[in-house]
Amino acid sequence: MPLSSPTSKVSLVQRWLFFFFVYGSLAMVSLWLSYEIRFSGGVALTSADTDVEGFLFTQRPQALLWVVPLKFLLLGLFGQFRGVFYYFRLHDVLRMVFALSLATLVILLLPFVSGTNGPTATLGLPRSVALVDFNLSLLLFVGFRVSIRTLRERFTGEHKVTHASMERIAIVGAGNAGEQLASDLLSHRGHGLQPVCFLDDNAEKHGLEIHGIPVDGAPRNFTALVEKYGVTEVILALPAQSAKRIREISALAVASGLRVLVVPSLTELAGGRVRATDLRPVSVEDLLGRSPAQLDDTAIEAMITGRTVLVTGAGGSIGQEICRQVALRHPGRLIMLDQCEALLYQAEQDLIAAGGGALICPVVADVTDEMRMREVFARHRPALVLHAAAHKHVPMMEPQPGEALKNNTLGTALVAALASEFAVTRFVLISTDKAINPTNVMGASKRLAEMVVQSMQGRPGNITQFVAVRFGNVLGSSGSVIPIFRKQIATGGPVTVTHPEVKRYFMTIPEAVGLVLQSATQGEGGDILVLEMGQPLKIIDVARQLIELSGFRPDIDIEIKIVGLRPGEKLVEELQHHGEQYRTTKHARIFRFVAAGTPYDGLAGLLSDIRALLPQEKSACKQGLKRLVPEYVPYLD
Repeated sequence: MPLSSPTSKVSLVQRWLFFFFVYGSLAMVSLWLSYEIRFSGGVALTSADTDVEGFLFTQRPQALLWVVPLKFLLLGLFGQFRGVFYYFRLHDVLRMVFALSLATLVILLLPFVSGTNGPTATLGLPRSVALVDFNLSLLLFVGFRVSIRTLRERFTGEHKVTHASMERIAIVGAGNAGEQLASDLLSHRGHGLQPVCFLDDNAEKHGLEIHGIPVDGAPRNFTALVEKYGVTEVILALPAQSAKRIREISALAVASGLRVLVVPSLTELAGGRVRATDLRPVSVEDLLGRSPAQLDDTAIEAMITGRTVLVTGAGGSIGQEICRQVALRHPGRLIMLDQCEALLYQAEQDLIAAGGGALICPVVADVTDEMRMREVFARHRPALVLHAAAHKHVPMMEPQPGEALKNNTLGTALVAALASEFAVTRFVLISTDKAINPTNVMGASKRLAEMVVQSMQGRPGNITQFVAVRFGNVLGSSGSVIPIFRKQIATGGPVTVTHPEVKRYFMTIPEAVGLVLQSATQGEGGDILVLEMGQPLKIIDVARQLIELSGFRPDIDIEIKIVGLRPGEKLVEELQHHGEQYRTTKHARIFRFVAAGTPYDGLAGLLSDIRALLPQEKSACKQGLKRLVPEYVPYLD
């Protein structure tokens, strides 16, 4: 309802009248009692004052006329009337203390400022009365608000949730997040969760209590907690904890038959405060993610803010996240380009919903269509190109190598050539660790794309800085193992793993994209940059963890089936091929690999050879690809 509507105005007036009546009445009672307490024995202000009754009769009503409105005004200025009346927490108490303290200070100083100082001054209150009034006011105001809150919790639906019907939970983490969560759960029993104990690695907290809830040791023996407290769920209130520790604690809890929930990371929390409504099940991203990389936002914003940015493949999982992070840096215009209008439309709508719609220009185009792409560059004149468009699914590309070469290699060559022709400042190719000593068509086509980008750096008159960025698997991207595993678990299994020893590097999509943007600020022309991806994880271990997170037991409730390596698939992806030299950069998670690239005068011949492979039969195409990428080991069936 608009604020200007009559109903809104009436509600606002009624609200203020209610507050004035409640706080005004309490303030009057406080001040009246303060005088009574101070002069209850007939004690005069000075030896010359004998008519105490006359003094009280004269000054007390005069004081009420200005002290009560003063308190009401200051309480309003300190936000006491903005909140819901029956919600009352520590920050409300603090604001009340500040308001009443300032009111008392004004009461004490006003006679001096007005020049009416004296024990019986009209404006002044005896100092003793003012101090007693401060304490009484605070006691009455806080007591009344706490009483209202207590009565509401008792006589609303929340009190009907009995201890017997509530889930008994253990909160792991006795820090700020755990305390806020416990407070919220205790205040709102309607959530149906009863915290019965805290667990924390900090031994100094063991034996203490938070809101009457004991801190019962470290998060180790969850079976004992089930026996001692009847715990059925565990909540991890560890928003800044490492993924490794989350994995350890989750595994222990799940092994004891407990459901595990988690408080989101600090960046996910609205307003930075933990509430029960923020709780969610532990995700595989929580288990496999890493501590957030520290980015040089100043450099990234300098590259993006106010400039036109073109993102190809904007409808894909990587492209969408690139667009989201670019939009946060206030580009002059964001060109979202994709050949799939359905994915592009959804990506655009998501970005508009997030508040970036005014800067967006969606473009449906194929990166291999020279006429269309030239039109895009001529019209928009981008300063930064982030090239994420690619066919990336290994099994899909293996039987149709021509399509991989056309899109991944020749499409990259076209976009890169236009970037150089139209004097784009920076061009960033999103590559993959599968381009290193490739064993599949997709990886080989991306390796050729890297070679093309390096060669383009030497184009006569070129001022564009060309950079390729490699990284591994990203959690949750389309076609990755995580969504596949989730679907298989949802249908009862089996969960299929290609080989018990197969390993992959994993990153979250936001981390990968953040480091890609950081790489763009650091790379020199012709660089191949590689993101530090941590330790590779066994896919079978990931499958087991995902099954457990879903509340099932691996190999008992859900079968894990080994199906064999797919064509072109490696056991372990590599980080560097033999011809590249390793260099560090300013960022700890970004590395630079230096290799001899194809000279620009050889690029035309390379592209001609690639085009000649497109119409060839699958095996012949792969053999020809092997000649162009000597380190490629093709799978020939």
